[in-house]
Amino acid sequence: MSDHLTHLESFGGKLQEEDPFWRRVRSGRDLAAEREELDGVELKRTKRRVHRRLLNDYETSELTGLSRAKLQDLVEQVTTSEVEAEDLAVSTQARARLVAQVLDELIGFGPLQPFLDDPNVTEIMVNGHDQIYIERAGKIFYTDRAFDDNAHVMQVVERIVAGIGRRVDEASPMVDARLPDGSRVNVIIPPISIKGPMVTVRKFPQQAYDSDALVRIGTMSEEMRLYLQACVQARLNILITGGTGSGKTTTLNALSNFIPDDQRIVTIEDSAELQLQQRHVVTLEGRPPNLENKGEVTIRMLVRNSLRMRPDRIIVGEVRGDETLDMLQAMNTGHDGSMSTLHSNSPRDATVRLETLVLMAGLDLPSRAIREQIASAINIVVHQARLQDGRRRITHISEIQGMEGNVVVIQDLFKWEQSGIDPDGNVLGAHHPTGLRPRFLDRILDRGIQLPATLFVRKL
Repeated sequence: MSDHLTHLESFGGKLQEEDPFWRRVRSGRDLAAEREELDGVELKRTKRRVHRRLLNDYETSELTGLSRAKLQDLVEQVTTSEVEAEDLAVSTQARARLVAQVLDELIGFGPLQPFLDDPNVTEIMVNGHDQIYIERAGKIFYTDRAFDDNAHVMQVVERIVAGIGRRVDEASPMVDARLPDGSRVNVIIPPISIKGPMVTVRKFPQQAYDSDALVRIGTMSEEMRLYLQACVQARLNILITGGTGSGKTTTLNALSNFIPDDQRIVTIEDSAELQLQQRHVVTLEGRPPNLENKGEVTIRMLVRNSLRMRPDRIIVGEVRGDETLDMLQAMNTGHDGSMSTLHSNSPRDATVRLETLVLMAGLDLPSRAIREQIASAINIVVHQARLQDGRRRITHISEIQGMEGNVVVIQDLFKWEQSGIDPDGNVLGAHHPTGLRPRFLDRILDRGIQLPATLFVRKL
């Protein structure tokens, strides 16, 4: 009898192992959560059916030609028809969510659209079809949104790159593009990307930050703002440096607002991102090669061509290659007040990187000659960083004073000094002047620009 009971218990244990209900109980899964998961799968299938039916019944031009209100009415009608045909019990909220997702597929960018519409999201990162991360307030978060499969990702990618006449395929698996709102997009696909299509979207605010806004959010101090304004108006050449995502382009946009409206500005970028507010702005954008590997227009070509366009100032979105030599020569030959950005870890590192980039031009120039070009061309280095709490801060405003022997001399005028971290993980600190008088102060004063006498005095 005892053996028989033992056998029954053992058999019951095997049943529990095999039965899905007992597996859910043992794993602590909520039956309601599982029901919601199943509903979610069914809603995805319904969304695909609605989307496919609309594309089969209507031409794409017909759908895109409708106003959003009329298109929404059409989607709601087809959705209701599909839900009733499948006899699904769909709540009002789920139905509204389904309609919104179909609209995003038709006239938006699919699962990315809600994040593109959210002004608090600054970056969107797609790692294959099943992972979407976002950056909000400088922190990265995992989301519950996903694409149906890799083909679904590629449909959205094709829609993005087609808007600016670019392409992405196995022959050209990497592409930089931009969205209609100016957001920057980078795409890399298999076979280069092992996991599937990777999409990174860097969003920019619809209303560009000005210098006052940067002071309010603590990126710079009021003293720094006044000095940088004077530098721009006195036509000093400015290089903005920092790491990826540190806010270099935002700061460049803010500083460009100090350029007088009566000057001709030529901007040069790989993918147009700058949002200058002046009237007389010429925007140039590089172009990749076509299918025959012809027709490429590099940044270096554009920098050279801009010299023939009678610019008062040249703004290069970012220097990262052999165009650096041409930019330095332009700054040294009468195009004062030019600006650019550069990836670097510090102001001192920026001069080393510039030297390396100049060597990429293929000219056999001695190091001293290159450093003399750098020391003569660049006047001010503004270095920016993203702190561990996600906030962006200008950590150094430095000036290049010239050469001492074979070394480029850099002097810090303003610095960010960290004092600690509060219990919430926020970085504490403040901007301070170093107490040194700028070498270019006389040049600023000669232009009739007045600065407070106490601007550079370090406060105890």
